[in-house]
Amino acid sequence: MRHARDFAVTVLALGILGVVAGVLWSTLAPRPPYVMTGQGPLLADPSTQALIADDGLFAAVTGVIGLACGAVGYSLSRRGRPLAIVLGLAAGGLLGSYLASLTGGAVNLAPAADVVASGTSVSLFPGPLALTATGVMFAWPTLAVGLFFVLEGVAGYRDSPLRTPFGGRDPYGPLSGYDISGH
Repeated sequence: MRHARDFAVTVLALGILGVVAGVLWSTLAPRPPYVMTGQGPLLADPSTQALIADDGLFAAVTGVIGLACGAVGYSLSRRGRPLAIVLGLAAGGLLGSYLASLTGGAVNLAPAADVVASGTSVSLFPGPLALTATGVMFAWPTLAVGLFFVLEGVAGYRDSPLRTPFGGRDPYGPLSGYDISGH
């Protein structure tokens, strides 16, 4: 029962962090400029790099949060039940990324812009914030679980008896039965 509780709490906490990450992403991400035409909104600058920058910034924001979640999850799992925590990091990271993309798209914190072009005032507005490369949604769970396993591997190596071969004894010491002087 504790395993299920630890899993559920981890997923819920990361889901809440996903909403926070979405608001942060919406605040930091550049918005591509759109202009309203008779056919509807049209991308004002088709060669804009804002769409790529949005994806990169999403990966950076969720990646940093994923690393923090991996470190916190590892430190909390030292009390026991690491499997529930690491599975919660994976599932919660996916949920958090999904909620961050939904929240970032719904919250529009970018200001509107007015541009004067060839003597007429063209009203530009920031476009919707959306991911064009959905693979960046895996940054959070991958980095969270990856850091968890790196920390677990370092701790396992540090505590391993294989770190000191021969049980810490010198294999050529007086108890070995070998005489290195040749006699």
